[in-house]
Amino acid sequence: MTFHDAIVIGGGVVGSAIAFGLARQGLKVTVLDGEDVAVRASRGNAGVVWVQGKGYGRPEYQLWTRRSAEDWPNLAAELLDNTGLNVRLEKRGGVVPYFSEEGRDKRKALMEQLRTEAGNAGFEYDMLDHQELARLVPGLGPKVLGASYTAYDGQVNPLNLLRALHAALLRLGGHYVSNARVATIEAAPHAFTVRTGPKTVTAPKLILAAGLGTVALASSLGLSVPLIPQRGQTLITERVDQTLPLPIQGGIRQTHEGTFQLGGTAEFTGFDDRTTTHGLCKGVRFALDCLPYLAGVKVVRAWAALRVMSPDEFPIYEQSAEFPGAFVATCHSGITLAAAHAYRLAKYVALGDLPAEVACFTTRRFDGE
Repeated sequence: MTFHDAIVIGGGVVGSAIAFGLARQGLKVTVLDGEDVAVRASRGNAGVVWVQGKGYGRPEYQLWTRRSAEDWPNLAAELLDNTGLNVRLEKRGGVVPYFSEEGRDKRKALMEQLRTEAGNAGFEYDMLDHQELARLVPGLGPKVLGASYTAYDGQVNPLNLLRALHAALLRLGGHYVSNARVATIEAAPHAFTVRTGPKTVTAPKLILAAGLGTVALASSLGLSVPLIPQRGQTLITERVDQTLPLPIQGGIRQTHEGTFQLGGTAEFTGFDDRTTTHGLCKGVRFALDCLPYLAGVKVVRAWAALRVMSPDEFPIYEQSAEFPGAFVATCHSGITLAAAHAYRLAKYVALGDLPAEVACFTTRRFDGE
């Protein structure tokens, strides 16, 4: 049996960011990651740090997201210093295109709502017409009338990020255990024992960040966490010259290697993570409307992944009332929120309390539904 300060169940971006944040505070942390056949949103996501559009009707989420985006350059620099791994953070902003006057008016109204709800925190954005947008996005198609733009947005290499978080954890004295399927969890206040077949780990803190696997494990900690999978389908092209400097919401970004990542459906199909011609073509049509020159670029692979969605699509952060010391952390924006999880949420977990900043994200908001 191994005794540590904290156990994190789930080795994706959410769990790994929290584990790294705990380790950098001096805690001895073990991450128990699932099997390679597990559903892994961390390896099939859009790779964007995205702010605009986050938090309509929930200004706390807008602020939480904004703060994470602001902390992201520090996270990227710290991971590079600690591990030598470059997560390829690029913060040049991002755009959301519109294709009609009605679309423009709707987009502007949504951006104004974000600005109003931000209050004293402010929210800066620009509405760009076609000519202004074309200066930012070379090769822009004539169907695009314009876009909203914010400087808060950006992109990273999500696989580099996951690798860097694991490496940084190990350098800080933490432990990462792969293919660690949880068999049992024994819970008492500030005392948790997790068995994964031959390995048993005990700690006074436990963080459940197992993505869609959280649902089945939460009851062992006196928690009920409502989550549903949402499928997103993506195409990857061959490497070409760099032409797109920033991501386009709707599913277009160019990676630092030169490939284009296209698509991003939002389908509720249960745990079916197969690709479909219909879903992939939807992403292609949008991409060609925005950037017609992509018609001459070859597609080399495609995949689908499952997002982790709560009923209202906002994160869930909660400490168990029955077993204090046990926390759950889950969201569908693990890349965007990686800095918030490493620098803010991990601090709260270490202190043993979730303050007002994240109080609205407990499952109590679903009571009565």
